[in-house]
Amino acid sequence: MTSSTPLAPHTGLSTVKAAKLAAVGLLADRKERRELERPAEPASRKLSLKVERPIFILGAPRSGTTFLGSCVGALPDVSYHFEPRLTKAVARCVYEGSWSPQRAARYFRGYYGALLAASGHGGLRFAEKDPENCFIVPFLAEVFPDAVFLHICRDGRDVAVSHAEQPWLNAASTGSGRSGRGGTPWGATPRFWVEPERRTEFTQVSDLGRSAWMWRRFTGSALAQLAELPAERVRHLRYEDIVSRPAEAAEIVADFLEVGDPSGRQALHARFGKARPDSVGRWRQRLDSTALTDVLRQAEPLLTELGYTG
Repeated sequence: MTSSTPLAPHTGLSTVKAAKLAAVGLLADRKERRELERPAEPASRKLSLKVERPIFILGAPRSGTTFLGSCVGALPDVSYHFEPRLTKAVARCVYEGSWSPQRAARYFRGYYGALLAASGHGGLRFAEKDPENCFIVPFLAEVFPDAVFLHICRDGRDVAVSHAEQPWLNAASTGSGRSGRGGTPWGATPRFWVEPERRTEFTQVSDLGRSAWMWRRFTGSALAQLAELPAERVRHLRYEDIVSRPAEAAEIVADFLEVGDPSGRQALHARFGKARPDSVGRWRQRLDSTALTDVLRQAEPLLTELGYTG
């Protein structure tokens, strides 16, 4: 599932823990959907809870995945779900090989169906955004052969600044007892996506360095794995293009998702129009020379490859 050597199999996701994540996730999903300003529901509704033509929104954390997800979630015929807890945890098991693909597939299909049922969205097109999916694209493409993938990329320097403002990878969070949606503890402890031979180094770099490291791993994995799929199943977007040309971005997404209803296109345009141009280039004010060196040490080759540095 990845070009790098995976870590030793992770056995922390027991059946009991998976059940707890599923239950907590279903309750949280109801609250999160209320906050999404759902559009008016379609007049007709199918009873089927089969997951058809799912939309996977990929990208490194703090790359604009939440914003892009909210835009897709504005479509009346889409049932959008924010980082489902259970499948977020199962994604690690897929990457590490601690679960068989067959077992993981049952959990993905079943939990997505449960989310549709709990939200009363039978017959709607399922969509979710989860950065961890950047590492399991081949699995998702096989389990959901009619799925499509929207990938958003953002300047890794801005991502590092934004991400380091959060506690997730910061050294001060280590041992705090707090954890992410999939149950992974916060702090500087190496995550499943850290190269095995560099795990010790990961704990020793700065918070900004870890955040830049994260951007490189998530973005690089998504680009490499999506490149193996047919072009018609993938669309890449740049965060900087979205905020500078939101109407163009709305049309690109509408065409890719085959949105034929004018109200759906209008909803996309309205949501994309909320993009914030002032979020681009924050690194210029926030990174001094030492901090910038920390970021570039982890991310410069990929930044250059993507045209962010000359």
